[in-house]
Amino acid sequence: MKVVILAGGYGTRISEESHLKPKPMIEIGDKPILWHIMKYYSHFGYNEFIICLGYKAYVVKEFFADYYLHMSDITFDFSGEKQKVTIHDNFAEPWCVTLVDTGLNTMTGGRIKRVKDYIGNEDFMLTYGDGVSNVDINDLVRFHKEHGKIATMTAIQPKGRFGILDINSENCIESFREKQRQDVGWVNGGFMALKPEIFDYLEGDETVFEREPLERVASEGNLMAYCHDGFWQCMDTMRDKMALEEMLNVGQAPWKVWD
Repeated sequence: MKVVILAGGYGTRISEESHLKPKPMIEIGDKPILWHIMKYYSHFGYNEFIICLGYKAYVVKEFFADYYLHMSDITFDFSGEKQKVTIHDNFAEPWCVTLVDTGLNTMTGGRIKRVKDYIGNEDFMLTYGDGVSNVDINDLVRFHKEHGKIATMTAIQPKGRFGILDINSENCIESFREKQRQDVGWVNGGFMALKPEIFDYLEGDETVFEREPLERVASEGNLMAYCHDGFWQCMDTMRDKMALEEMLNVGQAPWKVWD
C-alpha cells in the first residue's frame, strides 16, 4: 500500500518556524518531522510515499533532491582541474517518494483528489505531515482489510492541557483536577487506511476532507475507528515541538522504533 502524506498547509500556529519552511519540514532533533513519519511507516515495510505539497513546496523538493548531502559525509575536492565529489557511508532509504504540488490554497480533500492518478485503483494509507505516534500500522491495515468498509481512521484521546473545575450552583469551585483523556473523548488522529472509493466523495480543491466527505462516509456506516490508546502527538505549536525534541533527547521517543 502507498502512503499519502498531507504536507501542504501553512502551519500558522507554529509561525516562529513556518515562515521559513512548511511545517512538515520543521526539525525534531536534526531531521524534519516528515522524515520521522516516513521512517515510522518504513519500519513496518511501507516504503512508497506520495507527499501532497503546497506552501513552500520547493523546500521539500530540495530536501529529497539533496538527500545524500543531508545524510552523508561528503568530500569536495577542488585541487584538480575538475571538481571531485566523494560521498562517504552512502546510505539510502528504501523509499520511492513522489512529490506532488497540489496547490497553495487547496484544502485537504482537494489535495487527496489531485494525487488520485499516482495512487491508482488500490487501497492506500493517509496521514498528516505534523504528527507522530506508536500506532501499530500492520494491525491498522489488518483491521481495515477485515471490516471491508471504505475508510479507517485512527482514533486517539489526547490529554487535555487545562484542569477541570467542578463548580456548584453558588459558583463555588468544589474540586480541581488535571484533565484526563476520558474528558476529551476520541478524536481524529490521522493514520488512516482508505479504499479507492473514497475519491467518489471528493469534489475539488475546496473540499475539506474532514468535513463533508468523512461526514458522508460516516453517515453511510463506512467509517471505522481504529482506537489507539498509546502514544500520539501532533506538532501544532513550539511547545509541542519542544516536547517532542525533549523525548528524543532523553531517548524516550515512542515513535522512534527504528535502529
